[in-house]
Amino acid sequence: MAKRISLNAFDMTCVDHQSFGLWRHPRSRATEYNTIEYWTHLAQVLERGRFDALFLADVVGIYDIYRNSAAPSIADGAQVPVNDPFMQISAMAAVTQNLGFGVTSAVTYEQPYTLARKYATLDHLTRGRVGFNVVTSYLPSAAENQGLPTQIEHDERYEIAEEFLDVCYKLWEGSWEDDAVVKDVERGIYADPAKVHPIQHQGKHFSVPGAALTEPSPQRTPLIFQAGASSRGQAFAGKHAEAVFIGALRPDLTRYMTDRIRDKVEAEGRDRNDVKIYAMLSVVVDETDEKAQAKYREYQSYANLEASQAIIGGWSGLDLSKFQEDKVLNYVKTEAIQSFLTPFTMQDGAKQWTREEIARHCAIGGMGDVVVGSPQTVADQLETWIDEGGLDGINLAYHVSPGSFEDFVEHVVPELQKRGRYRTDYDGPTLRENVYGAGQTKVLDTHPAAKYRGAYVGRPSTADTPSRDLG
Repeated sequence: MAKRISLNAFDMTCVDHQSFGLWRHPRSRATEYNTIEYWTHLAQVLERGRFDALFLADVVGIYDIYRNSAAPSIADGAQVPVNDPFMQISAMAAVTQNLGFGVTSAVTYEQPYTLARKYATLDHLTRGRVGFNVVTSYLPSAAENQGLPTQIEHDERYEIAEEFLDVCYKLWEGSWEDDAVVKDVERGIYADPAKVHPIQHQGKHFSVPGAALTEPSPQRTPLIFQAGASSRGQAFAGKHAEAVFIGALRPDLTRYMTDRIRDKVEAEGRDRNDVKIYAMLSVVVDETDEKAQAKYREYQSYANLEASQAIIGGWSGLDLSKFQEDKVLNYVKTEAIQSFLTPFTMQDGAKQWTREEIARHCAIGGMGDVVVGSPQTVADQLETWIDEGGLDGINLAYHVSPGSFEDFVEHVVPELQKRGRYRTDYDGPTLRENVYGAGQTKVLDTHPAAKYRGAYVGRPSTADTPSRDLG
C-alpha cells in the first residue's frame, strides 16, 4: 500500500519568508502578517485542506552578513520585521478543530523552566495541537543581541539543547502525576500536593530544582520537531525528533539524507519509522501545465536577488558579495547552518553551483525545489518525492500567501485524495495523533521523554518539603 502523504504549511510571522520580493505581487496578503485576521483565515484554509499543521519558523536576529549590512534584508522585509510566533496560535486554534501548530523556539537563548510552561499552556489551550520545533539558532546577530560576544560553537549549541530538552521532559512528563489534579470541591482541593514533584535538576547548563508550573496537558510533551540536518543535528534528531524538517533538491539526493537520519533513529533504539521526515518544497499549480508555467514566470519576475543573498548569508554564514557571480561555491564549514551548502556543493555532483545560480534558486521557494504544473503533474512529482526520497511528507512553502496555499487546497488536495495518497479526514483531535495515528496522544515508549513517566512517584513532593529545600 502506498504511503500516505503528510503536509505542513511552512510560514513565518514576517512579510517575506522563502520567496523574496513577492510580497509586492497583487495576490499576496503577506503584509497583513501582523493582523489576527490574516492568521485565522490561513488556519481555516489549511484545515479545509486537512494539513497536519502550520509550521511556524522563527529567528531571533537579523540577516546582516551579506555586504556586512542588514539593509538588503530590511529593505525587502526578508524575515524582518518578524513577530513572536507564539502569539497568534490561540486565535487560530479558536477557529479550527484539528489543525496542529508547530512553533519554533531557539533554545540557545531560552530557559527551559519558563519555555516548558509556554508550550504546556498552548497545548492546553489548543487541546493538544502543539508541536515544538527545537532550533539552536544560527545568526551571529542573535548571539550578539542576547549579550554574547560571539556565536556559541555549532556542536556546543546542540549540547545545550540536549540538556534543555531533558529538563523539559522532566517537567512535562514527571513532575505532576497523572491523577494529581483532583478538583475535589467538597474538600477544597484542586490538586494533591503529594503528587506534584520538584524535579531537582542540576546540570552543566541549567539548574531547575522546582516543580512544573503547569498541570499535565493533553499531549504532556508537545510533538518534537527538529530542523537541523548537519551530522550533529542528525544525531540530535535520532534521539529526540518525532518529525524532522530537511532541505532538498532532488528525490535521489534526499534519500541519502533520509536514510542517514533513520539510521540515527535506529541507533537510539527507536524504530526507523518513529520519525516522520518532511522536505521543504513549494508548488505553483493551475488548471493546466501551461497556466502553471506562466504563473511561475510571473512570480520569477518579482524575485529580489539581493534579499535572497541576504538570507543565504544567514543560512550559510557566507557573505556572497565577496564571490564573483560566476564563482563555483564549494562546501565551507561555518558556525551557521552547516547543512545548507551540502545539497548544492557536495551531494549534487552533476552540477556546479555558482553564486548567481544559488541566489536565483533560493529567491523563489528558498532552498527547496519548486514543483510547477497541473494538479496531475504536481501530484505525480509529489509522489516521486515521497517514494524515491524516503519522505513522509512535505513542508509546503508559499510564494504568495495565502494564495499558494489556497491554490494547493483547491487543485492538488483533491487529486491526491483521488489517488488514495492523502487523508480525507483527520485521525484524531491532537497533533500527535494526526502524525502517528488515532490514539497516539503521548510520546512513544521509545522516546527519551517516556522514561520520566512516573519517575518521581515515591520521591519528595510539594507535600513533604518546600521546593527551595530540595535542591
